[in-house]
Amino acid sequence: MRLRKTILLLAVAGMMAGCTSTGNVRQPSAPEIVAPEKALVLPPPGGPSIVSVVERKRGNGVEQTISLFTSSSVPGQNSLKVQFFGASGANPGAGNAAFSKINESGIAREVARSAPGVPMATSATFLQNAYGPFGYASGRSRAGDTCLYAWQQIRSSTAANTQARNFGMIQLRLRLCDARASERQLLGIVYGYTVTGTFDGEVWNPYGNPPPADGALGRTGEPIYPDEGGYRASPMPIGYEPAPAIVSRPRATPVRRASTSQPAQGAAPMPAPIGPHVPLPGEAPQTSAKPDAAPAPNEQSVRAIGVTVPSPDCMGDSAMTAACRR
Repeated sequence: MRLRKTILLLAVAGMMAGCTSTGNVRQPSAPEIVAPEKALVLPPPGGPSIVSVVERKRGNGVEQTISLFTSSSVPGQNSLKVQFFGASGANPGAGNAAFSKINESGIAREVARSAPGVPMATSATFLQNAYGPFGYASGRSRAGDTCLYAWQQIRSSTAANTQARNFGMIQLRLRLCDARASERQLLGIVYGYTVTGTFDGEVWNPYGNPPPADGALGRTGEPIYPDEGGYRASPMPIGYEPAPAIVSRPRATPVRRASTSQPAQGAAPMPAPIGPHVPLPGEAPQTSAKPDAAPAPNEQSVRAIGVTVPSPDCMGDSAMTAACRR
């Protein structure tokens, strides 16, 4: 009987101890807004400007969605998404992020979701910026907005990974739609953005070993000229400035000229020039004309637009000119 009571009391005490014990409160990893200067990738000088940066920490890296200034009627927000993979154990308890390799079907789905209603065409031209090759698709909406979706994976070569180093990887996605920018201007953003984030340690270096210097440097018989072809001859513009809006100007109203044959009402008649009148080609010469006689209508129009040349006999000193005018 006593043994049964003892067991019962121990059980009740255990239950009371479990009710009164305190547990640790843990906040799961969730996206948080960080300052724009904390962005792992910065757009080039000249824009587009950063609106906000949402960061999510993972057990094997960090993800950021960098929202950019948008001036377009196409649904969606201009953004630059970046994922850093490879930093194992960087954020314990946050859970690892799974990444997928770039493939044609996956990119096609991303392009379709980037700009709803805009027919996008993937470029087949091989391009690369300062971080390596990249691809892009572009299109134009019915309203005339230009859209671009670019993707890039920054990762060292397979040969560099065999040395137990350079295992990190960076994936980027850029979505841009603009009402007044051209495709080439939007493409300049891909050439101009800067990756500011890094990994700790050489093990996770995503860039691999630095390339050696050009073998032509310092070699005899290998001249190097300024602005030598390729990208340096016609550089891609970094950033963009939207084109000015087209201002429609009203049509100019043609101004009717008054007839020279008849003077306008209320206007004083043009005085006849001094000196004899020299007939124009095709005009009948006048034999006699009185100084005080009114000229004919056609004669008045001719004098208004013609040029009076004095007679050669009247050209001389002032006395002879005065005698001709009498």
